[in-house]
Amino acid sequence: MAKTASKAFLTRGVGRHKERLAAFELALRAAGIAQFNLVTVSSIFPAGCKIVSKREGLKELEAGQILYVVMSRAETDEPHRHMAASVGVAIPRDKSMYGYLSEHHSFGQTDEQAGDYAEDLAAQMLATILNLPFDADTSYDERLDHWKLSDQIVKTRNIAQSARGSKSRMWTSVVAACVLVDA
Repeated sequence: MAKTASKAFLTRGVGRHKERLAAFELALRAAGIAQFNLVTVSSIFPAGCKIVSKREGLKELEAGQILYVVMSRAETDEPHRHMAASVGVAIPRDKSMYGYLSEHHSFGQTDEQAGDYAEDLAAQMLATILNLPFDADTSYDERLDHWKLSDQIVKTRNIAQSARGSKSRMWTSVVAACVLVDA
């Protein structure tokens, strides 16, 4: 029987190199997760899972270990092109229910803009399974306030990394991830 992650941590990084793959590797190193075999998964935050610090999460892992991650990445070799990668989290109050993770990659957004967008996506997905009203025409802050007042969504957060493309036409890569740590 497969285990469900009991802990998760958020991380991010930037890498620059003349080779695209090497820039991505350096971004993973900056995020502290390059030494693992990463398997990207979809958007479910496991029921009962606890968000811990990156330091605490890394203590439980070994180099070469297979890790499940929800990861966002963006890369460019265009000078000055602004890009961002972000992951949003929405956790229900009922710890026996699963939550949502969302990844968002964009050009032209800051950390804050990309992070807010990813957080909004995760909250929207959670709201739909909780049968909370959803009006796409209202602002994210208004929706989030309403959802939190419903007492069913307890926590939302995000992690984002943005960067500008290198002036020297080197590849620049950004990553943001939620790493799921087995029980």
